[in-house]
Amino acid sequence: MPASVAVLSDVHGVLPVLDAVLAEPDVRAADRVVVTGDHAAGPMPVEVLDRLTGLGSRVLLVRGNADRELVALARGGTAPYPESVWAAGQLRPDQVELLDGLPHPVRLEVDGFGPVVFCHGTPRDDEEVVLVDTRLERWAEAFAGLAADERTVVCGHTHMPFVRLVDRRLVVNPGSVGMPYGRPGGAWALLRGGQVSLRHTPVDLDAAVAAVVAGSSYPDRAAWAAEYLRATASDADALRAFGPRDGRPV
Repeated sequence: MPASVAVLSDVHGVLPVLDAVLAEPDVRAADRVVVTGDHAAGPMPVEVLDRLTGLGSRVLLVRGNADRELVALARGGTAPYPESVWAAGQLRPDQVELLDGLPHPVRLEVDGFGPVVFCHGTPRDDEEVVLVDTRLERWAEAFAGLAADERTVVCGHTHMPFVRLVDRRLVVNPGSVGMPYGRPGGAWALLRGGQVSLRHTPVDLDAAVAAVVAGSSYPDRAAWAAEYLRATASDADALRAFGPRDGRPV
């Protein structure tokens, strides 16, 4: 049973920020590193997957909706997101198979927490949206399939960090490594000793953008990196955009 778990999410193919987070002392020291989905849909997909799998048995990768999409695209599907279409075309066959085999959700016993459920959107659906201010009725629907002893749920998908209680369950979203909303830099979380801490890794944004431009062949990489690494969309913008998708009255 791991005593400490570093939780990352939504890397979206951004290697320089991923490397900055992985270099954090508490990430390096963590017994396990869990990444809750959307690993490679972005400008450096091959490099990010190689870095994550290079962590060996310490890393546990959870499937996200963008991971499913990349697999479908690599096998001839279509999607409206040009960066995903491009990223799917870069993946090696072994990486497509890796993404295709990722589990969702994942349950892991963590010291001080008991059984923890790691997912992307919600435990029942990797694309479902829940937010820090989502109604309790919606949370109850999303958690209906959980066992009584599964009292901690870690999710991703919405790229905004939060910790809150939902009818005695602790819910954690670590935020996004590669596409943060509201605050540039790498967001992540640490589970240790029964406590959750939200963490933030600052990065040299000019250097990170330059590294993406130099390391990727995606045609629109400069504009993509400038928009997402610099977090041009605020958390308020994201909440307004995601709000209609979490079941609240419009």
